Amino acid sequence: MLKVAMVLWIIGGATLTGMMVVAILAVPSLAEHAMEWIPRAVAAGFVLAMPVSYLVARQIAPTAR
Repeated sequence: MLKVAMVLWIIGGATLTGMMVVAILAVPSLAEHAMEWIPRAVAAGFVLAMPVSYLVARQIAPTAR
């Protein structure tokens, strides 16, 4: 299950990060300070993807606990 969670974490982290970066660039007040906000979005995306990938991996492989 850990291998599945790691693969999902990589994919989910990139997806969440991309969504946050698009949101930052779409809001003019945040886009003005993009150099400050984009690194924060990258870190937050990958950190938030960890528990999500674990929960999804548990649903995909319920017998591999």
